[in-house]
Amino acid sequence: MGDYFQLKAKQTTLSTEVIAGTSSFLATAYIIVVNPSILSQAGMPFSGVLTATVLASFFSSLMMGLYAKNPILVAPGMGLNAFFTYAVVIGMKVPWQTALGAVFWSGIVFLLLSIFNIRTHIVKAIPKQLRYAISAGIGLFITLIGFVNAKFLVANPATIIGIGKLDVVTVTFLAGLLLMSVLIIKKVKGGILLGILFTTVAAYPISRWWSLDHAAVINWQGVFAAPDFSLIGKLDLVHSLQWSFVPVIFAFVFTDMFDSLSTFIGLAEAANLLDENGEPQNVKKALLTDAVSTTIAGLLGSSPGTAYIESAVGIEAGGRTGLTAVVGALWFLPFLFLAPLLSVVPAIATAPALVLVGVFMIRPITKINWLQLDDAIPAFLAMVLIPFTYSITQGIIWGFLSYTALKLLSGKAKEVSIALCIIDVFAIAALVLA
Repeated sequence: MGDYFQLKAKQTTLSTEVIAGTSSFLATAYIIVVNPSILSQAGMPFSGVLTATVLASFFSSLMMGLYAKNPILVAPGMGLNAFFTYAVVIGMKVPWQTALGAVFWSGIVFLLLSIFNIRTHIVKAIPKQLRYAISAGIGLFITLIGFVNAKFLVANPATIIGIGKLDVVTVTFLAGLLLMSVLIIKKVKGGILLGILFTTVAAYPISRWWSLDHAAVINWQGVFAAPDFSLIGKLDLVHSLQWSFVPVIFAFVFTDMFDSLSTFIGLAEAANLLDENGEPQNVKKALLTDAVSTTIAGLLGSSPGTAYIESAVGIEAGGRTGLTAVVGALWFLPFLFLAPLLSVVPAIATAPALVLVGVFMIRPITKINWLQLDDAIPAFLAMVLIPFTYSITQGIIWGFLSYTALKLLSGKAKEVSIALCIIDVFAIAALVLA
């Protein structure tokens, strides 16, 4: 195992990778419940989607660990599940079986792009300055998600966003954030995981002794639930190939591709998971894994799979090899039967980890040439629009378009590659079709 994952060469250990994989899983585990809660609104059975989510996450993350050897978990993507439900099924009145077929065909397109190495060329076409900005933007995005999950930041009609009430929930979150920060500063092994566990224990009395406007912090739903395999193979492959569904397939392809690309690049830059050429390590295999994830998601009965930004929690905990992803994958499997147990780990327990991951992810910001404005402006737009639009895809689209426009208009056309121009065309198409 040590030789296969090159633990010594990556300066890590078995225990570190196990802790890292567990930390990433805890930060990602919410998808097991959240994904079915969204897709069930499309008319799909909650229990069936839950089983499909667990299986897709397990197989995809396992492949990322064993094949691509990267410490990144892969699971059905947030945003993609909302697009599936609200835009395609509810908005366009597409039967969910047909929508699953569109997910499958988008995965096939991914596979072709990956097999012929087109996606790798796309990665290499992304300017370094935008890569650094994407990493920083994802860090800000993760931090924002953490603050929102903890109710520390809330919607405010007057200011769009504002500070939440300083109540027992936010105080518990702040206590967890402080403890986790100290553990990380002191380099305590498993500090993030210990912080999550501490905050979970601290959150228990909130649900028992305080009556709050918030939804229950810990909502105990039992221990055991039998898996439901009813959605496997229920996709409609024939009707989803009609011309009218081409825009839907394209939307899945573009959104999933740039979500996974930007996440992968951001994590690689922040954690220095780069090869000798300065490119993300094992990039072709990682992108092929992402393509397979989307394909099997359609077969199993879920929205597309994608690389998870919450993997940064495990990377910050020391995860550097595919063993981290393997451990995370294995943690998914028991929840085919134990999904109700996830209610024990509340959002305010993982929120401190997400906030602190922002510190880790924003490090590449120092590599941006802020004095070269034709580099700095696109980088800045990409970085801030990711959290401001609550979309990694929107941030990277406007980063690409502004970079190309400014380089062309400032007489630096040679810095714009043909591959980047092709990406820009697809970016514009995605904006038009959105």
